[in-house]
Amino acid sequence: MNLLDGILAHNKQFVENKEYEKFQTSKFPNKRLVVVSCMDTRLVELLPKAMDVANGDVKIVKTAGAIVSHPFGSIMRSILVAVYELGADEVCVVGHYDCGMASLEAQNTLKKMKDRGVSQESLDMLNYAGVDFEKFLRGFDCVEDSVKHSVELIRKHPLLPRDIPVHGLVIDPKSGRLDVMVNGYQAELSSTV
Repeated sequence: MNLLDGILAHNKQFVENKEYEKFQTSKFPNKRLVVVSCMDTRLVELLPKAMDVANGDVKIVKTAGAIVSHPFGSIMRSILVAVYELGADEVCVVGHYDCGMASLEAQNTLKKMKDRGVSQESLDMLNYAGVDFEKFLRGFDCVEDSVKHSVELIRKHPLLPRDIPVHGLVIDPKSGRLDVMVNGYQAELSSTV
């Protein structure tokens, strides 16, 4: 049985047994928080437990490295939708130690793409069209600085209300310990003084 068939077989039983009932909640986050988190597999259950977040409490936006790389990209759009349409009153960016985006190098990723069948012609065409692979496929050197950068990009966004606190945390994927990089309440106070 392939992966998709296994998922669908499980889902059939899940629905028939009404296991979904214990997950029913509103589309509005109970804690009025949107979390931007890394897509790392170690955080799937650990991060919500470490943050005391239950089903229905927050909106979670997953992206490689918890990086908000473009002020008008899909991550920022999701944050704005969470704030304006779904009632989120705070934003929290959560990176993690031992992240795969740390020191990601474009040339290594491009080589892997070629090894998997992406043609040099396709890469050349995208490069000609203006795709800067060094920028597009760049990771970060320091997770703490990366989180701070994403927090600043969100906090200073022209479409985000000034009264929305934007926090920055880094989680240890081994212990679940959260380290504060930016306390959004303090940052909000210092920007109004």
